[in-house]
Amino acid sequence: MSDLHPLAGVYTAAVTPLKADSSLDLESVPVLLRFLASRGNHGALLFGTTGEGPSFSPTEREQLLRSVRVFRQQVPGFRLLAGTGTPSLGETIDLTKLAFSLGFNGVVVLPPYYFRKVSEDGLFEWFSEVIRKAVPSQGYLLGYHIPSVTGVGFSLELLKRLKDAFPRQFAGIKDSSHDADFARSLGEHFGADLLVLNGTDSYLQLAVENKAQGCITAAANLISPDLRSIWDAMQAGNDPAEIQARVTAQRHVLEKYQPFAPTLKALMHRLHGLPRWSIRPPLQPLSAETEEQVTQEFSAI
Repeated sequence: MSDLHPLAGVYTAAVTPLKADSSLDLESVPVLLRFLASRGNHGALLFGTTGEGPSFSPTEREQLLRSVRVFRQQVPGFRLLAGTGTPSLGETIDLTKLAFSLGFNGVVVLPPYYFRKVSEDGLFEWFSEVIRKAVPSQGYLLGYHIPSVTGVGFSLELLKRLKDAFPRQFAGIKDSSHDADFARSLGEHFGADLLVLNGTDSYLQLAVENKAQGCITAAANLISPDLRSIWDAMQAGNDPAEIQARVTAQRHVLEKYQPFAPTLKALMHRLHGLPRWSIRPPLQPLSAETEEQVTQEFSAI
């Protein structure tokens, strides 16, 4: 694939390291990011859904975003995206400004998800405010399309309006709709003009065949080497069907044990020796029995 967007590639929607009392474990953040950087990722998204983003206050988000600056000097080619969307326009603007001031490569922004029956004009105005007030002229914002969680999504028309109004700053979309037809429609309507990073591991090959330029996924915390192999194969014009089949099987195991964050943290500890990071309520840790079951199922693939 030629003319790739600067943010094209494979990203992990990173878990957030937490101590036993569910406070931020800032000392573990470089440990996590070095692990992800060593496993084929082009970058990572902090404070996405898998990172329990909405569970943290703006102050906590700022603490963690600031903590990665030392890491960036150690692995300069590793890209960092920040999840900065909240239902509050003011908070979203402030967090987005902060991310760019700290040198993040881009932001991923949820639509304002509290009011679920707003008009597309309202959504367009909300994102326009964020972009005008917080995204620098050379910055990139990705809309975060996950309607099963937010209840508010991006229509093709809304995407077109935002792309037309902000052709550089509105880079595109993180598509976590788990909808193959929507992935095809994005390719049909926008081609490579809209940066699409798919959020469903089992659809990576399909999405790239329909002009997506990579992925941001939860399972990449564990399976990024295979995702990178799929991405590399498709850039070279090769068929990654065998690898995609394995990725799909792994994703289907993980989907049985949602939400992802507790499952991924347990498996990252069991399979890779990372710290046993906690999770924040309302999420709950896996029972010992469930943890053993998912470890055996996932490891068998």
